[in-house]
Amino acid sequence: MLRLRQRRLCVQVLRLCLIVVLLLVSLPQFVNAQSPDGNDGKMQNPVIQMNFPDPFILPVEDGYYAYSTNSNSRNVPVTFSTDLVNWERPRDAMPALAKWVRLSSPDVWAPEVLRVGDQYLLFYTARDKKSLRQCIGLAVSDKPEGPFRDRGDAPFICQIDQGGSIDANPFRDEDGTLYLFWKNDGNCCSKPTFLYGQKLSPDGLSLVGEEVALIRNDRPWEGTVVEAPTMWRQDGRYYLFYSGNMYATERYAVGYATCDSPLGPCKQADENPILSSIMDSKPLVMGPGHQTLIVDKAGQTWIVYHVWQISSAGTRTENRHMWMDRLNWVDGRPVVQGPTRDPQPAPVTTTE
Repeated sequence: MLRLRQRRLCVQVLRLCLIVVLLLVSLPQFVNAQSPDGNDGKMQNPVIQMNFPDPFILPVEDGYYAYSTNSNSRNVPVTFSTDLVNWERPRDAMPALAKWVRLSSPDVWAPEVLRVGDQYLLFYTARDKKSLRQCIGLAVSDKPEGPFRDRGDAPFICQIDQGGSIDANPFRDEDGTLYLFWKNDGNCCSKPTFLYGQKLSPDGLSLVGEEVALIRNDRPWEGTVVEAPTMWRQDGRYYLFYSGNMYATERYAVGYATCDSPLGPCKQADENPILSSIMDSKPLVMGPGHQTLIVDKAGQTWIVYHVWQISSAGTRTENRHMWMDRLNWVDGRPVVQGPTRDPQPAPVTTTE
């Protein structure tokens, strides 16, 4: 009888443990939680302290989604936040890959999302199994968190003769016209790199007209590459933000060009770069780049980017964390207040 009671007690304990585990799993698991809505209203970089390279932020009605290059066994990591500071643990927005992608090493990079009507369009980079070049794909979902599906038999864009195509950036102008910007992957094979732009159809599912080369890597700070375009409209003017130089070094940085229209002509700014490494004091900030821009509820522009994690020994790890800093507009010029390493006021994400 005693053994029977003990067995029953063990079963009850196991059931309780299972219930607790299920409850914990169902609760949001946050990465580097900082509580910006507390009494101090502060945040501190990095805001995502795990491997989350090439970040992109999509504002939605109840918060923000962030997407990144493949990491942690996820093709397209996606996470959610209501305050831009506390982020849930990432899930996979695109667990199944397209037919044209090389599955043995897909290299799914730099996803960015645009909402068109009731659909969400995910532009991403992956390895084309036919050409072995990095190419741009297009996947669709009815939800911002996915799952996204690319049903194409071939890449959406692939400039094979120019080394491939990567880093797609969709843009909606104030009149509703859609555009796509990207980079030819010339640095893969000793070719020049250009940032291109082209119109999209109203549904965003096809290209319209001809591609236009906007800028190329012809400034000393850019080294062998310009990449990661971000088209932005501010006070009626067009700004093309981009990253330059080798991504895995302290020379990687962010600059911008001013453009007469989304398809140019564009001119690189003389004061570039506007966001760069800090290597003369600790904690080191190495290789800030692959930026995206957002505006909080108070109208403040923020620049979101990745930075290499530095080990306690002072060496670069294989992880890139997500950082965020203010970008102010001064006499028509974007001025980054960073990289910041100390606590600062958090973004305003509520109108209450």
